[in-house]
Amino acid sequence: MNKLNILIVGDVMLDRYWHGNTSRISPEAPVPVVHVRKTEYKPGGAANVALNVTALGVRSAVVGLVGKDESAERLRKSLAESDIKDCLIEQDDAVTITKSRVISKHQQLIRLDEEDDIGSFDHAPLLAVVEEQLQSASVMILSDYNKGAIGPVLQPLIQLAKKRQVPVLVDPKTDDFSVYSGATLLTPNMSEFEAAAGKCSDENDMIEKAAKLIEQCDLQAMLITRSEKGMSLVRDKNTVMHLPAQVRDVFDVTGAGDTVIAVLATMLAQGNDLEAAARAANVAAGIVVGKLGAASVSYQELSRAMQVKPGDVHTESSVVSETELLSSVGDAKARGERIIMTNGCFDILHAGHVRYLQQARNMGDKLIVAVNDDDSVKRFKGDSRPVNTLANRMQLLAALEMVDWVVAFSEDTPERLICSVLPDKLVKGGDYQPKEIAGYDCVTASGGEVIVLDYHEGLSTSNMIQAIIEKSAT
Repeated sequence: MNKLNILIVGDVMLDRYWHGNTSRISPEAPVPVVHVRKTEYKPGGAANVALNVTALGVRSAVVGLVGKDESAERLRKSLAESDIKDCLIEQDDAVTITKSRVISKHQQLIRLDEEDDIGSFDHAPLLAVVEEQLQSASVMILSDYNKGAIGPVLQPLIQLAKKRQVPVLVDPKTDDFSVYSGATLLTPNMSEFEAAAGKCSDENDMIEKAAKLIEQCDLQAMLITRSEKGMSLVRDKNTVMHLPAQVRDVFDVTGAGDTVIAVLATMLAQGNDLEAAARAANVAAGIVVGKLGAASVSYQELSRAMQVKPGDVHTESSVVSETELLSSVGDAKARGERIIMTNGCFDILHAGHVRYLQQARNMGDKLIVAVNDDDSVKRFKGDSRPVNTLANRMQLLAALEMVDWVVAFSEDTPERLICSVLPDKLVKGGDYQPKEIAGYDCVTASGGEVIVLDYHEGLSTSNMIQAIIEKSAT
């Protein structure tokens, strides 16, 4: 994967986020007053596509036009931090496109845009940089936001890629698809498609219109994203693949198109066909709409999700690494979900565990179970334990409907892990005092709660093992 190179050319932007609390209305006008606590800067537009590519473990380079201003400096810094190759071209008197959003309690209150027409600037330097970067590119993405960075030179860009036999994927914004003639694939959403092809009376009409545009524009295919109806990959009127939408809670569709085209490019760069690439992109779209803002999908997330069969509730995909857990928990907290966490050996899963975990899950929206690895169980329980290996214990826990994530830890206590997660409620079974429980200090300091649940009488792993030994002896 890290040997692949994907070139993204298009309208780059800087996304600025002001986060703060809102508790009163301004006396000057009927608007909320936001006390800004944090400012974030992220690559936007075509640069966000590059961010999505990098998240998949693939090297990316982004080419676009910016001004000689503070926003350009911040964008360049953000690209460097994300390990994206910076091929931005500065133009005198240009304004770097910047979108500033004011966010309070996960709600966007207002967006302020700074931009200027950059279509009139000299595009010769851009074409020269693209020609150079195509020498090592596996796929080229044209990310057209109709801001002028590539509009005047779309055909020269496509011809440069065709000369190098580099596939060209386009996320179109104009209603005239003929300007993308010769590209490999277009990825319009339904409204963009109908703006170019005309209103579709039904699915068959959509296919007919898509096939006609593909022929007229000398394309290989078109992937139409259709919201709750999923996606349709059309090669011609007789070669169509419909992909149903992945059933997930939709939280934010921002940037989903960037994720789709990034996954398509990555899959094609690996040598997959368009059908396989479209299937992966469809799964990725289902993941990213469950996240806040212009998010991305990691290779690990996509790989796990691709293994889940339709109808599966919980599978081994619930077993996560610490890095994956922290990423998922961050997304869940951004959605306002309450995180519950517990831990233990869970050597032999029994009815007491199931009742206890169900009680814990009922306290919130997501339940994390942290599990002692085999070495820490031995230190805690003795050389004869565990009876079941870590992999088997985690798989059984992941199969329980009430468990959302299962993660392993190797220390004697999960305190470090708990303090990284900072759950809303930390739950433990037994006769502990809350202050005795590992993680109590950091959880309560962050506003969380530590709760002790009663064990169910007569149900314990140690008692079960002893009973088995006694029965085998007789």
